[in-house]
Amino acid sequence: MVSDEVVSEQFVCDLNKCKGGCCEDGDSGAPLANGELEYLRDLIEEIKPYLTSEGIKVLEKEGLYKYDQEFGWVTPTIAGKMCAYGFRDKFGIIKCGIEQAYLDKKISWKKPLSCHLFPIKITRSKRQNQEYVNYEPREDLCQAACKMGKQLKVPVYEFLKEALIRKYGSDFYSTLEATALHKKKGKA
Repeated sequence: MVSDEVVSEQFVCDLNKCKGGCCEDGDSGAPLANGELEYLRDLIEEIKPYLTSEGIKVLEKEGLYKYDQEFGWVTPTIAGKMCAYGFRDKFGIIKCGIEQAYLDKKISWKKPLSCHLFPIKITRSKRQNQEYVNYEPREDLCQAACKMGKQLKVPVYEFLKEALIRKYGSDFYSTLEATALHKKKGKA
C-alpha cells in the first residue's frame, strides 16, 4: 500500500543545506535487509578504504551490523551519531562509503535499500503479508529538500525512481507513475 503523499508531495535532496544529516540523525543506524548483511560481509574489504578510522574501529568492535530491538538489523554508528559507513567530504557533507565504493566501480551494490529509499520508509504489517510505503521526511532536516522539490516540481516517487525500481521492479514503478498521472489529470 502506497501512501498518497508519495505521489502528491515533492522532494529533492539539498545536500548543501542538510549536509547528509539523515546519515547521523536518528534512533539507530540504517536498517538493513537480511540479504544486505551478506553484502557487507563479502564486500567490507573493498568498502574499508572509504571509511573513517573511527568508523573502522566501531566496525571492528561492534561488528559490521548489529541487531536493534525496534528496527532489526542496522548499521553501527559512531558514538550514537553518524553511521559507521559514513565519511565527511571536503564540504562537510556526509557521504556513504558503500556508495562511494560503488561509484568508483569497486563493488556492484549501491548502498542499503533503506538509505536509497529515504525519505520513504517501508513497514510490514504484522498479521498480513503487506508492506506500507510511506513518505516520512524529517521535519527540520528535510525542509530544504521539500522546498527544492516544490521549486523543481519533482514528486517524491520521481525523485526515488531508481530506488523504487530496485525494491519493487519496473512494472510497479510504471503502475505508480500511471496512477500519479491519472490523479494529476483528474485535478486539472
